[in-house]
Amino acid sequence: MLSGGSPGIALHRCATLLAGATVMLIFVGGLVTSTGSGLSVPDWPLSFGQLFPPMEGGVFYEHGHRMVAAAVGLLTVLLAIWILLVEPRPVVRRLAGAAVVTVIGQGLLGGLTVLLQLPTAISVAHACVAQAFLCITVALAVLTTPGWDAPAVTCDQERPRLATLSTLTIAAVYGQLLLGAVTRHTGAGLAIPDFPLAFGRIIPPLDLPGVAIHFAHRLGAVVVTFMIGWTTGRILRGGVQTPPLVRFAILAMALVIAQVTLGALVVWTSKAILPTTAHVAVGAAILATTVALALHAHRLGTGRRADVGGILGSSRAQA
Repeated sequence: MLSGGSPGIALHRCATLLAGATVMLIFVGGLVTSTGSGLSVPDWPLSFGQLFPPMEGGVFYEHGHRMVAAAVGLLTVLLAIWILLVEPRPVVRRLAGAAVVTVIGQGLLGGLTVLLQLPTAISVAHACVAQAFLCITVALAVLTTPGWDAPAVTCDQERPRLATLSTLTIAAVYGQLLLGAVTRHTGAGLAIPDFPLAFGRIIPPLDLPGVAIHFAHRLGAVVVTFMIGWTTGRILRGGVQTPPLVRFAILAMALVIAQVTLGALVVWTSKAILPTTAHVAVGAAILATTVALALHAHRLGTGRRADVGGILGSSRAQA
């Protein structure tokens, strides 16, 4: 249970800005991979021994990514200091500390991807830690909402509880993002060259690793669509319904439709830069939306306030 008063709208806006900047950082990071610019700058933490190298060709994407990452890291530290100064709630203070530790670890992983020349395991880890960091920033944005500590007026009694269902949805989305990262960094994005069928079949031959990885990612999309559809249906039926839950449910469903469309475009355009990068960013937006939805669902499910550890545990464990 959370305790203590709201620290104010300014802190909430700063936390929301950080969450939005994190989605933008994930988009910019996606551009680096989509344009094949990951090794355009061969050294780290400097770029060709400079703080600001000439922004030409792939250097524009790679060094630009580093600059956005540095800005997000600085904002994370500033937000954490602010929280430690004014926020009495232990869970929010712990999340702020976790954000700082995670963003530092993410920076080091980014450095290793360059110094070790893009090893698949570290590249995938870099992508997955980015999503875990996004979960933390979204939780900070939600929990610093003014009035969050006011008792919930609705209690969820249906089975499975919406709190449980929404947490399972987060796990499905995070698992799908993990599969997407593996697909992306093993070069399996076009291992199946057609869509919605796979080599003209429902189930393709799975004798090649790339085909198996790509097909697993497609199956993951089916699972995510089902889970978000189930969660959205529960909310829109009106058994447990508040304006934030309705907004997040509709947004999650709209994002899933957009994401499936972008996934098809990735194949149909042979991984054109814009749809491929947007596919990465919209996946992150889906995760952010489901985390926010789950926090509100947990708050209603207990009739009190959200248990953040229970919500974020599944995604942190997979990271």
